[in-house]
Amino acid sequence: MTPLAAAANESLAEISNYLIYSSMAVYTLAFLAHIAEWTFGSRSKVARTAAALTGARGADGVQDARSGPAVRVKGKDGATAVLDRPKVTTRSAAGTRDVPDGPGASGGTVQGDLYGRIAISLTALAFLIEAAGVVSRALSVERAPWGNMYEFSITFSTVAVGAYLVLLAFKKNVRWLGLLLVTTVLLDLGIAVTWLYTDSDQLVPALHSYWLWIHVSTAIFCGAVFYIGAAGAVLYLFRDSYEGHLEAGRTPGRFRSSVMERLPSAASLDKFSYRINAAVFPLWTFTIIAGAIWAGDAWGRYWGWDPKEVWSFVTWVAYASYLHARATAGWKGRKAAYLALFAFACWIWNYYGVNILLSGKHSYAGV
Repeated sequence: MTPLAAAANESLAEISNYLIYSSMAVYTLAFLAHIAEWTFGSRSKVARTAAALTGARGADGVQDARSGPAVRVKGKDGATAVLDRPKVTTRSAAGTRDVPDGPGASGGTVQGDLYGRIAISLTALAFLIEAAGVVSRALSVERAPWGNMYEFSITFSTVAVGAYLVLLAFKKNVRWLGLLLVTTVLLDLGIAVTWLYTDSDQLVPALHSYWLWIHVSTAIFCGAVFYIGAAGAVLYLFRDSYEGHLEAGRTPGRFRSSVMERLPSAASLDKFSYRINAAVFPLWTFTIIAGAIWAGDAWGRYWGWDPKEVWSFVTWVAYASYLHARATAGWKGRKAAYLALFAFACWIWNYYGVNILLSGKHSYAGV
């Protein structure tokens, strides 16, 4: 490489670093906008509808379904009758669904929706800046920008946000995911620039293959989409617990009610997580097969029980068990959510734990 080309690549690496830090700044603004959306949005339509049936109002002027008085009605003869407070159905019976989805983080208000639109716009801007940083990194090293953990991390968060924005573009009701997504993206980028950063460098000969573009890119995409499915499972557990409290006649706190009633119902979150995981699982299968073919070209064997290979297979088995249990054993709800989270935990361990703590043929890339 000529001195001029080396200087150009170094400049591109510096530009990439600047763009990654800039994206973090914009993601921070998006995080604050998402907080404002949740804070200033009204209570959910579900809560308002339930409260309207009981006629009670809380200290904030919003009717409360759980503290309302009995309903008084007048007959044609002028007599007054007192009816029991109507029971509001908040959770469906097993195997059924009669709970409507909440209106989202904005709570259905103009002010909340404005902050939400600002948050989405800032998230999209941060995504574009971060994507430009990933491309600049690729140009600086003249190869695929995922040759080490730093490059993998910045690409991973870019793909996760991109998948979220694509779902929004297709009019899917996923805006409730924005705050959690932006928070974890900031965490991912913070870890990447603080502990995982590696200067731009060329790869070892074994990685100089077109399989780098195929195998690692699909692994990044699968991990990003698996993350979205895991986020849905986490929120499902919170929402299901909340609906269980209401079904048991207990009164959750106002803050908890305000947040939980804006989310989709537990049944919707359960279905969302399942569909996301089921959609990307075939691609994860292809990722493992592609890795085995690449291993055959690079090392002369398709499978050698390397720690990375072992945990990739464990992750595959965990997700296969989750999907099989859903399809054949009828597992839904909390058991399925726990299994989905275990599978994603295997994926996270395969990335951080195996790369940092265990040694094997995949260790030459360092961090």
